[in-house]
Amino acid sequence: VQVAEGSSTTEHRVGLLREYHVKLTQGCATPEQLVEASFRFLLERESKESILRSFEMPVIAHYFPEYEQRIGSYLPE
Repeated sequence: VQVAEGSSTTEHRVGLLREYHVKLTQGCATPEQLVEASFRFLLERESKESILRSFEMPVIAHYFPEYEQRIGSYLPE
């Protein structure tokens, strides 16, 4: 995932297991939509430079316990 903001860009490698995708989206969003929504969630809370360069999606909930409950509001309807 590339995040461009201003004149700089950061790159992030994100892992997403099918089971976790289904848990969070109930199959109503694509994996790409979930990753995009997750980065919107993260960028509201920290700068792009603070986001880990490589992580598995469940790690987000470790740092932001509200993630799994709130991510649905970031997904397309």
